[in-house]
Amino acid sequence: MKHLLRTLVASAVCLLVLTQAAFAQDQAWAQSLKAGLTQTLSQATGAMVEIVNVTETPFPGLIEVELSTGERLFTDTKGEYLVTGDLFKAQSNGLINLSAIERQKNIAQWIAEVPESEMVIFEPEQTKGTITVFTDVDCAYCRRLHGDLETNLANGIRVRYVAYPRGGEASEAYPKMISVWCSDDRNKSISQAKHGQNIPSRDCDNPVLKHYALGNKIGISGTPAIVLEDGTVIPGYLEPTQLAATVFGQ
Repeated sequence: MKHLLRTLVASAVCLLVLTQAAFAQDQAWAQSLKAGLTQTLSQATGAMVEIVNVTETPFPGLIEVELSTGERLFTDTKGEYLVTGDLFKAQSNGLINLSAIERQKNIAQWIAEVPESEMVIFEPEQTKGTITVFTDVDCAYCRRLHGDLETNLANGIRVRYVAYPRGGEASEAYPKMISVWCSDDRNKSISQAKHGQNIPSRDCDNPVLKHYALGNKIGISGTPAIVLEDGTVIPGYLEPTQLAATVFGQ
């Protein structure tokens, strides 16, 4: 029994060492590929390119490269060739967009990393689902969506607003959204702004441009942009019945 135990322990230690060595080798390869691609892309584009991650795909020899902008490229193991576009897998029941699935996971993670203290949140009596909405207080369809707020809350949808002033700092909505986010009562102020009312001008340390940058990273180009809990992005307005069916998967 003791001999068997010693053998099992020795085997486990050996496996751990081999696993750690393989992991270290993979890490070294990834770092080397990142460094080489960073230099190649920076030289080719004339601008500094930041690579966040490189990972192997299910396609043998094909490597996925994630840029800090949220864009994704594919390359070979040596980093000599680059391909843009989505990676699909053919199955008997149709094509699966593997790239879209990964994007969705990343978006869900990025949204989860935004503290709720930075959001304007409207709570239903009983939450059945949550949406995160990139909004602009001057956007007509954002105002229309906000006009449906009571109905959406009654349907059990928790509404979380993050800021997306179209045009960034150059937008007329930008100072208004800063005033909303710096208000003592964000919920009241955002409702007033969306109804076209003037609100007191305020300034403070705020996340408006941070939210705007996240929206750009996700690929949002217009408002409202509704993000579901699983990272699915719904561009544009949905009336309450459509929104409830989308949120609850009906």
